[in-house]
Formats: sequence, structure tokens, C-alpha cells
Amino acid sequence: MVRLEARGLEQVELYSKLEFTNPTGSVKDRAARYMIEHGLASGKINEKTLLVESSSGNFGIALAALSARRKLRFCCVIDPRINAINEMLIRSLGAEVVCVTERDPTGGYLQTRLRKVRSILATTPNSYWLNQYANPINAEAYYKTLGAELCEALPRLDYVFIGVSSGGTISGISRRLKEHFPKVRVIAVDVLGSVIFGGAPRPRWIPGIGASIVPDILSTAKIDEVVQVDEASAVRACHELLEQHSIFVGGSSGAALAAIRSYFHGKRFDTAPVVATIFPDRGDRYAGTIYNPDWCDQLFGGTMQSGHHRAAEVVADLQ
Repeated sequence: MVRLEARGLEQVELYSKLEFTNPTGSVKDRAARYMIEHGLASGKINEKTLLVESSSGNFGIALAALSARRKLRFCCVIDPRINAINEMLIRSLGAEVVCVTERDPTGGYLQTRLRKVRSILATTPNSYWLNQYANPINAEAYYKTLGAELCEALPRLDYVFIGVSSGGTISGISRRLKEHFPKVRVIAVDVLGSVIFGGAPRPRWIPGIGASIVPDILSTAKIDEVVQVDEASAVRACHELLEQHSIFVGGSSGAALAAIRSYFHGKRFDTAPVVATIFPDRGDRYAGTIYNPDWCDQLFGGTMQSGHHRAAEVVADLQ
């Protein structure tokens, strides 16, 4: 947990939980470990089970690592938008990889990936779908781990901003925080083009936030408000975090900071509210996209400020 003194947010006391410090580099390590161990303990998984999941990256990497450690078979269903580093890691950790190429009606691939998962389950005896979008054990993982850690770390909490994709993180954390801090405002962070909260579907380029379906697991979340941000703002916030704070994160972290800045813009308080957020993954896997000026210019053009070229230089220095 770090105190973040961000420009334009001097009126709040802002903290971020750096979840990219987990073993495979993301918040998804928590759910992967909890769901696999629960499956083994309950008898739903055994040493011959084929684990199956659809993933755009982080959850697939975490499941591949945990499956290798437990000597379990894992099949990850991906699509062409997965970045090369994530795919390499999933394959290198020993997972079987199936890549779908047909777009779904929203223009994305998620619904196609989920159809492929169901097809594998139907034709493979002793297979088990972790199903991060609907399995309540996903939310329970965050209720018992990350949610509890936030309660322990902060004596007071007024707002929490959490990016939403599969929905497990916000579902578990929001329930735990509402029990400990009854007056806390839970703000869901989404991106334009996601349909999770009723938005119109359109192509999205940042993995790990937003979705082309409404996750079933969100029915258990305790959400007070939703803030949607555009992807260019999320990318600019990623560059700001690297250049001004030496925090190297992925797009969902930038979206969270952009949402916080939008939400508190122009607001003043007699006592600074305590605000928390989650930075779910690290930025090295986005060197070819979010931190690549050519990629940014191609997608966002003049909406990006020149600072992203400096961010690319910082990334080059780190490499």
C-alpha cells in the first residue's frame, strides 16, 4: 500500500494497493490460487482434471503458474488480441493454448472464447471450468484476502475505486469493505465500449478492464456508483504514474487513476477524504502497446499529449 500524491488530487488522501507485486505480476494470483485450492479440497479437481479458462492474459498466466506448481493440466482459451508477452508466458508455463479467431456480435472475442470453453468441456471428460465470470469462489478469494488486507491497512476509508472486468475483485472487496466501513462509497471503474454497466459496445484495446458481457458474479457486488473513462485518458494516466511516481503499471491502473481524477475534479472538502484504489498489474507486458508511442498515435492520434514519448524513453531505459 502506497500513498500517492497525484497532481490535481491534493484535496484527497489517496492510497493504492500495488497488486503487481504478486508472484506472476497481477491481482489474479489471488483468485487462481484460491480457486484451484478450493477445487482440490472439494474434490471438484483431481490430478487428472483438465482445467479450462478463457483469459486475456493475467488470469491465464496465474492459472498456468499455479497449475504447473500443482502438476495439473490447464487449457487457456485466448484470442488474437492477447499480447505476445502474455501468450509466451502462458505457453512457457506449460499450459495448452487454444486461440479463437471469430469475432462475436459486439466486435470482440469474449463470447466466442466462452463458446469454445463450453465446447471443450462437452468433449473432454474430467474437465473443469474455473469460470471467473460466474464462480462465487472467485469473489470469495478477494473477500478473504485483498478485502481483508485493505481493512487492516486503513483505519478510515471513504471511497474505493475498483476496475471491473470479470467482476470477482470488486464483488469480494466491496462486500468486505462495506462490513468494515459501512459508509464507504464503492466506485466501479469501467471504460467506454464496455457493456458491463449498460454502455454501447465498441472496440476496446486495453485488456483487463471492461467486458462484452455482464458478469453473473457482479450480482453480489456492493456498488454505489460507476465511472466510465475513455482509453486515451487511461493511457495518459499510466504515463503519468511512470514519469512522476516511478510506478510502472498496466491499463486498468491508469483507468482507475483517470476515474479518480474525473470524480473529484472541482470538489473541495473540509477534511480530506481517504481514497483507495487497486493497481492490478505491472507495465512490462504493455511495452509494445500502452508505452509504445506509435501504437498510441495510431489509436488515439491528437488526443494523446507528447508526454507519452517520454514514457517510451523511460521504458527503453528500464529494458
